[in-house]
Formats: sequence, structure tokens, C-alpha cells
Amino acid sequence: MRAGPFFIDERELSETFARASGPGGQNVNKVSTAVELRFEPRRCLPPDVAEKLIKLAGSRATLDGVIVIFAQRFSSQPRNREDARERLIALIERAAEREKPRRPTRPTFASKTRRLEGKARRGEVKALRGKTTDE
Repeated sequence: MRAGPFFIDERELSETFARASGPGGQNVNKVSTAVELRFEPRRCLPPDVAEKLIKLAGSRATLDGVIVIFAQRFSSQPRNREDARERLIALIERAAEREKPRRPTRPTFASKTRRLEGKARRGEVKALRGKTTDE
């Protein structure tokens, strides 16, 4: 299975099936269509990507770092399997993205001038407060 720049062996994925909740008539009571997909990223992804993936997964990650995706959106097992895998691939692709390094910039002369003028105006307003003349 291809996930962004990585290839994940099918044997790394563990699938179990359960009965899905929701509408589906008699089928929902008889057939196990919901899919629980389990994936251990630390076993087959680079450490930095694996850690970022676990962080992105949030509550879908166990304390052991196993990612669990539960798919029951569709009423057929193959479509739910496909949905779970697509969601895993999307997560891995997001985790593999590199953040752009921030380039420090300097404030422009105009922005410095605006800031100082604003400070001076505010100072004048405050200076006018509280002064009363006795008559």
C-alpha cells in the first residue's frame, strides 16, 4: 500500500470486523461490516514521521502508539475497509509533510513609524487624564 513517500506492507495492517451501528435493516444485525484497522507506525516509518503521526492521530492512538481507525460509514465491508485505509493514508501523508522553516524578517521603516506614532498618540490621551484645575 502506498502512503505518500512510503510503502507500507499489507502485513503491517491488522483488521478486525464488527457489527456496525445505525441503519441497515436486517443486514446490520447479521453481517460484520464495520472495520477496525490497527497500524503500528514505529515499526515501519521513520521515527520523526511516526511520532508526528501518533500526535496527529490524537485519540485514535493508543498509549502504546498503535493507531486505530474504526470505519462504519458504509453498509458494505469492502467499502469500509477502503475507507479506513484511505483515512490512514491521509494521516500518513499529513505527517510526512515538512514544515517550512520560518525566515526571520525585520520590521519595515513605515511599520516602525506607525507604531511610534500610535504610542505617542496614546501617551497624549493618557497625559490629558486626571488633570483638573481648581476654580
